[in-house]
Amino acid sequence: MKNILPLILILLLFSCSKEVKIDIPGYEEQLCIDGSIETGMPPIVLLSKSQDIYSPTNLDAFLNSFISGATVTVSNGSSSVVLDEICTDNLPAGTEALAAQLFGIPVTELANYHLCAYTTLNTSVWGEVGKTYYLTVSYDGRTYTSSTQIVQPTNLVNSFWKPDAGLTDWGYSWATLADPANQYDGYKWEVKRINIGIDGNPRDAFFTKTYNPFFDDNFFDGLTFEFFYENPMSWNDPAIPAEGKGYFQLGDSVVIKLSKVDQNVFEFYEKKYAQLLNGGNPFATPTNIPTNISGGALGVWAGFSPSYDTLYCVP
Repeated sequence: MKNILPLILILLLFSCSKEVKIDIPGYEEQLCIDGSIETGMPPIVLLSKSQDIYSPTNLDAFLNSFISGATVTVSNGSSSVVLDEICTDNLPAGTEALAAQLFGIPVTELANYHLCAYTTLNTSVWGEVGKTYYLTVSYDGRTYTSSTQIVQPTNLVNSFWKPDAGLTDWGYSWATLADPANQYDGYKWEVKRINIGIDGNPRDAFFTKTYNPFFDDNFFDGLTFEFFYENPMSWNDPAIPAEGKGYFQLGDSVVIKLSKVDQNVFEFYEKKYAQLLNGGNPFATPTNIPTNISGGALGVWAGFSPSYDTLYCVP
């Protein structure tokens, strides 16, 4: 009897199994739109082709994914402008710094790549608080549309630095935020150090996003509270020792850029960063990234209204 019971259990287990077949749809190329506009700045739109998950991921594949020859129009309801296509290897004089910030490439290396974006020097459609901006992209016989708002910014009450527990020279950036009550508020946090490095230049040329830079007031609508963020530049800065990774150093001067976004923009970036943070985790919940673009394209058309605060890292 003892020998029969295990056999019965095995038979029961196998009798409950079922072959599952998953029909994975084939790859279909789509247009990807990465567009943004912020207060006092021109609209900037990058167009590319979506990539098959099994396609090459080298530099050539990345460069070849960008799209030229589209017609991109931005309107604020009173002015409408067709954007110019501008490429890094053929930039108008005076736009090098803006292009370097957009692509995250040093000015000295811009000419080495053929990266194109759509923008304009016509200030009639540059970002203004309180306005809605309408995007239209026409490419390959199809039209894609979207809209985004530049909402009223919210300034930080204050910002401060203090050494973390057990340390004297290293600490996080702290801030106090008074969230407006009874309305939706989405935020984006970026920073850069402006104190001079050993090369005679500011420590950081561009603003850098933290590990997860977007948050909204879903759990703190109308509240005033303190919070802290890490130093995202520290992880790749060879001048910062191991015990200083993640922190700002005593004596740093930091510009904080806190931008407001509307709810559709926040939901796109929230899901995007959730997917990035869960990448490679087989137990993570699959994430579908939403889009605020109509017509069958992927991506986002995002309005940002930044406010700035300078943090001096002293007790």
